[in-house]
Amino acid sequence: MTVDPLAKAPLTSWLPGYLLLALIWGSSFLLIKVSVGQLHPLYVTLGRVLAGTVTVLAVLAVTRVRLPRDWRTWGHLLFVGIFGAAIPFTLFGYGEERVSSILAGIWNAATPLVALPVAALVFRTERLTARKAAGVLIGFAGVLVVLGVWEGIGGSALTGQLMCMGAAACYGVAIPYQRRYLSGLAGSGIAVPAGQLLTASAALLLITPLVAGPPPDLGGLSLKVIGSVLALGALGTGLAFVLNFRVIRFAGATTSTSVTFLMPLVSTLIGVSLLGEHVVWHQPVGALIVLTGVAVSQGLHRRRVDGVAGADGGTNHPKSTAVH
Repeated sequence: MTVDPLAKAPLTSWLPGYLLLALIWGSSFLLIKVSVGQLHPLYVTLGRVLAGTVTVLAVLAVTRVRLPRDWRTWGHLLFVGIFGAAIPFTLFGYGEERVSSILAGIWNAATPLVALPVAALVFRTERLTARKAAGVLIGFAGVLVVLGVWEGIGGSALTGQLMCMGAAACYGVAIPYQRRYLSGLAGSGIAVPAGQLLTASAALLLITPLVAGPPPDLGGLSLKVIGSVLALGALGTGLAFVLNFRVIRFAGATTSTSVTFLMPLVSTLIGVSLLGEHVVWHQPVGALIVLTGVAVSQGLHRRRVDGVAGADGGTNHPKSTAVH
């Protein structure tokens, strides 16, 4: 019987980073909520992506990992930069102008439900088994519960939820795309996020002034907003990927993926305690159904350790691609 070496990794080698990862990503929705109070969502995205780029390039310099050199790879990086960062980050910003940070955190947890069918039917990186299909169906039943469709839906709240759902769908496309075209890249655990953020920065620098108008006067922004944007970039879009890569390396991709279960809990606790947001009963119930669907579709109830994904940094976890 072969023993997976990853199974021997002590808890102390990855658990602190795992918990910090859940805290950073779960609190990102609070930071977005604060930031869009004074900034256009596109400028929030631009600020966090630029701050994240600086952070990741610093890690790149310390680790001496090289960026890719061929144009085809950069074309793939542009795709994941747009669909794995620029568009979803912006959609969450627009969404949180209309709904609570709690709901945004719940919708982010639905990402694997989109990633799985896209991976299976479009990119052919997964097999859509009966168990996985059942998990997706359970998850989307949870989506309907979160929406509270029996109450009738409409207005800005629905628009905000659809924007957050669209952001999760973008992650769901970017994840299998990265796994299909970029997971074999040398040093992909660092090089891919660096290239992703560089391409996203370039695209946003061109698009943001055209859509959102001239840059804001930094002197007119509160320190709370400036700090929120910088924290989103340096921590949630920079440092977090380093922590995630470490968790994948020592505990496997399945363990890394399970951080999805903690993020809505963190975003809910923070939203209620710090922002005074309210929770309607069907939102946490729907979130629980969604996460049950994610667990079934990914086989997390079996507690499998994916040694291959842990070795090369390729994973189906939404945050390894989205760097949220």
